[in-house]
Amino acid sequence: MTVHISQRHDSAVKQVSGEAVYIDDIPEPQGTLHAYIIQSSHAHAEILSADLSEVVNKKGVVTVVTPDDIPGERDISCSHAGDEPVFAERYVHFAGQALFAVIADSMEAARRAAQFARIQYKELPAILTIDQAMEQKSFIQPPRRVRRGDPDKALAQSPHRLKGRISTGGQDHFYLESQISLAQPGEDGEVLIYASTQNPSEIQNVCARVLNLSDAAVKVHVRRMGGAFGGKETQANQFAAIAALAARKTRRPVKLRLDRDDDMRITGKRHAFVIDYEVGFDNDGKIRGIKFQQKVRCGYATDLSGAVADRGVFHCDNAYFLEHVSVESYRCKTNTVSDTAFRGFGAPQGMIGIERAVLDVAHYLKRDPLEIRKKNLYDPARAKTHYGQTVENFILPEIIATLEFKSNYVQRRQDIQDFNRKNPTLRKGISLTPVMMGICFSRTHLNQAGSLINIYKDGSIALNHGGTEMGQGLFVKIAQIVAHEFGVSVGRVQINATNTEKVPNTSPTASSAGVDLNGMAAIDAVNKLKARLAEVAVRHLGGNKESVRFTGERVYVGDQFVPFQELVELAYFDRVSLSATGFFKTPEIHFDQQAFQGRPFLYFAYGAAVSEVVVDTLTGEYRVLR
Repeated sequence: MTVHISQRHDSAVKQVSGEAVYIDDIPEPQGTLHAYIIQSSHAHAEILSADLSEVVNKKGVVTVVTPDDIPGERDISCSHAGDEPVFAERYVHFAGQALFAVIADSMEAARRAAQFARIQYKELPAILTIDQAMEQKSFIQPPRRVRRGDPDKALAQSPHRLKGRISTGGQDHFYLESQISLAQPGEDGEVLIYASTQNPSEIQNVCARVLNLSDAAVKVHVRRMGGAFGGKETQANQFAAIAALAARKTRRPVKLRLDRDDDMRITGKRHAFVIDYEVGFDNDGKIRGIKFQQKVRCGYATDLSGAVADRGVFHCDNAYFLEHVSVESYRCKTNTVSDTAFRGFGAPQGMIGIERAVLDVAHYLKRDPLEIRKKNLYDPARAKTHYGQTVENFILPEIIATLEFKSNYVQRRQDIQDFNRKNPTLRKGISLTPVMMGICFSRTHLNQAGSLINIYKDGSIALNHGGTEMGQGLFVKIAQIVAHEFGVSVGRVQINATNTEKVPNTSPTASSAGVDLNGMAAIDAVNKLKARLAEVAVRHLGGNKESVRFTGERVYVGDQFVPFQELVELAYFDRVSLSATGFFKTPEIHFDQQAFQGRPFLYFAYGAAVSEVVVDTLTGEYRVLR
């Protein structure tokens, strides 16, 4: 059926032709104003005074939004930590922090006027690096310590011991569409927000808190994003809130669109990690004991850093059984932008630590790193992680063996060694690296989803769910699932924008769980509708419900059938509801955050890759060859 047939992305043709509508393409309502954020020029300072008189008098300026214009809460922290203000007030905590918003009849006018803000600061000492934060014990949360077995004893008794450090820098998301929100005021204080966000329900809640409204009074609409990669899971909150505040103050629609420079200054990045490790191992390269210190640059505010740092702890094993292991995770508070979700959500950084240790072991023993990796993989006798979850369906040995053969790894490695002996300047390297990624939100309550499916009299199907489309193809995948379950063509399914009025209390589209959660919620709604339609089919064709099948645009009862569209019409005339909501919560998962034990993931995704690179040892330039 349709789930087994490759489908074109639902926006592909529209994107190529320029017809796909992003928020900046929406025709601006009459009277739309534009917002520009006045930002801090210091990483850490006390605000002594702020003179905005020249700003408000500039041509085209309508008003300036300040903290005094906030009728509700002044904090937009997704974790309710109270450390992420809409606008900085007495102190600024990173260069680029929002101070005020200029509202004008054009973006150009707002931006020009912002230059005339006169802010006086008293500069304060700034903590900018992980090492500085560690030295001053500057943390956003208490350190996390996880331990299994006796790593100190195992290290002491190991034939060989090595210590090392690896650093991973930050990374900007660099989505093609920058952060943008368009807020339109409505009746009775209501507001409609078009936002480029992975998390419309959170924007709804944050804006309601800031505006002192009920959640129901804030509507959030998302048709598609021009990329996100985690950078629009929480970061869009501030820009939606500022646009909504401006719309409330002016009673006019307000658009806030960041240009690339401002986006890169104001928004969070991938968390930088510094990982220190000590590993003990035997002559065969099997790890006897290992200790990690993961030091995480979180920035000035909590944001999602606790969960990201926890992912680093979860995945410090990557795909290897560590019988005696300890992990210390330090969540460092720095005077830099608050770092946030990014593809992998801390897991890649955690994996890099153990992979660096495995390479050290291989180099010390003068063995192929792949040999060391194979020796330390999970197996049926060693299948429990350091956080208490049993590893099931562990197919990495088969994946690695297949990839090793198909990539001609052994011969290529030999060829590379020959090349390196003859070339002192250009050096090649090859690596076959596995990965084991836990699938689920590590915060259990987020593993839920809802859907709404309406069938119309002509047999067309309107699909609504809480997932968001950022280019990954989620919408067409859920449409395929719905079509498959109904036994109809995917062309019958109308994809609709994500809308908080249709599906409430949604989780962010993140953690590689979007299809799992929203697909199952959609199936739940489909099954309710199929049960109703089956009763109609039996009434009109005879037979029993157990013999009803939906396939090939038809609904069969035994050997008799009725076209799907005709059955829908019969249901309408029988006064049967053709609308249903669906819900899904991930089963079997549980986790004790304090003990750091349980089953946080429903399953693991496994993979492996071969990479071949060449490095210029004089300049440091490198290229990925294959």
